[in-house]
Amino acid sequence: GVLSRGPQTTPETATSPLTPHFNTSPFPSLASFQNEINEVPFFDVQLPYELALKIFQFLGRTELGTCAQVSKTWKVLAEDQVLWFRLCQREGYLPDSQISDFPCWKATLRDCREKEQALRTNWKNRVGAVSQLQYELGKVLCDVHSCDGVVIAGYTSGDVKLWDTRTWDYTAPILEAEHGLAESVPRPHACFVRISSSLAVAAYEDGSVKAWSLMTGGEPVHRYQHNQKIQALALSAQGAEIATASAFQVKVESADDRGYWATTAEFDIQKLVGALCLVPQVMGCPVVIATAEEDVYLLKTGDPAKILHSVYGQPVTCLDVSASEVAFGVKGFGWLINETNKVLLYSLETGQCVAQLGSSLGSFTCINLQDSPPSMLVAGNKDRRVRVYDLRSSKPACSFYGHQLGVSAVQMDDWKIVSGGEEGLVCVWDQRMGTKLWEMHARHPVRHIWFNSHSLITANIPDEKVPRGASIMDDDLTAHRRNRGIIYAYEFSVDQLTAESVLPICRSSYNEVTGYNYNIGLAVPYDNL
Repeated sequence: GVLSRGPQTTPETATSPLTPHFNTSPFPSLASFQNEINEVPFFDVQLPYELALKIFQFLGRTELGTCAQVSKTWKVLAEDQVLWFRLCQREGYLPDSQISDFPCWKATLRDCREKEQALRTNWKNRVGAVSQLQYELGKVLCDVHSCDGVVIAGYTSGDVKLWDTRTWDYTAPILEAEHGLAESVPRPHACFVRISSSLAVAAYEDGSVKAWSLMTGGEPVHRYQHNQKIQALALSAQGAEIATASAFQVKVESADDRGYWATTAEFDIQKLVGALCLVPQVMGCPVVIATAEEDVYLLKTGDPAKILHSVYGQPVTCLDVSASEVAFGVKGFGWLINETNKVLLYSLETGQCVAQLGSSLGSFTCINLQDSPPSMLVAGNKDRRVRVYDLRSSKPACSFYGHQLGVSAVQMDDWKIVSGGEEGLVCVWDQRMGTKLWEMHARHPVRHIWFNSHSLITANIPDEKVPRGASIMDDDLTAHRRNRGIIYAYEFSVDQLTAESVLPICRSSYNEVTGYNYNIGLAVPYDNL
């Protein structure tokens, strides 16, 4: 509450009739020399230090700085390590740290904020290092996925390759390479790949599925087989659960605490499955969301398949799932004004539709709910627009137009959006200003986008897996580079911008800065000739 003002006294001389004072000497006491503050003056009362600290913990950075200028006593209180440690945790910095890890949490918070501002500036100006993740023996790129900076790629040669961009170590192992066993018989394509913090999974065209442990590598820890070609693959981000769809069958495999794998559930669906998602943060029985033409299924282990949504003639075009909700794009009839393309949001707890978002002439092609900020959703459309929705209202919060073809991949955070298009264009948008910051172009459609505060990974995957003119008897090196697809890894961290991590074209002594701000100089400093 607000304490009423008494007589005009300063905080240093404020006294309380309820507080006894035994030291009547004009000289300071021994406790004051030892800087032991037992009571803190608050206007016309004095509070114990712990109670004053309890009041100060509700203040922010600016208020604490203002209170530190009131008096020496308040300055000591406002710079207490407990207050700044809690502020650092509240703002999301160093969440796993202990209060004893740093000697001065006020300076630590200042350093974290300065580093965040430098990263944001580098993002906006595209200042950083960019690398291409290539594997020449893999032929054509089939699928790419990433998790926390670790990238997995599957190729038409059947190889599965890993890169760890967190350490700039691009010589990570090949999980599946058996070139010496049967060269005359072509191996099936690695058509789907997924990676989590502990597992890597690949699904092949012949219906086989293999899973590797990222801790051990080498041989797969689990294999199983479908009778027909696999159409969708999903991997749990936390646990060891795999969901695959082949023809009309959905199979869920999981491992127990001892590492033994078993088939947890099998579901028969009367339509071809288009997309699969495992619901995150589910303890115990895995929960799968599957789309098949115009139907959306909720598949829970031990229960029969439940239809979450179904409208005849309105197929589902994209899907994403969070811990409590599922969002998917629905294609309208086209000839009816009220039945346009839209995004539907369903609650997993009640199984009811909680929101209908958008009304577009183009169908929605990609959606991201799980990685978006709370109460936000970003979706890409065939009409070349990227739309951000506030789930508390049905109208789009903002819309961006800059692609030449349909949008194929999107992700957002609290201030920026990264989108990829069918024409191969990667665009970075400032959400609050509504402007495009920069763009990057490659030959093939963008099928994968992942970023965090300091890095960005994009993958351009060709639709044509067998380039025209290529023979089945060609060896791996004859496929032209323009037909293979490409993976880009961007690093915007100020700690990574060393001479070893910058491209060779950026290592020259050319210091001219006018006209270009992309941190690229000439390979040959012509001015020195």
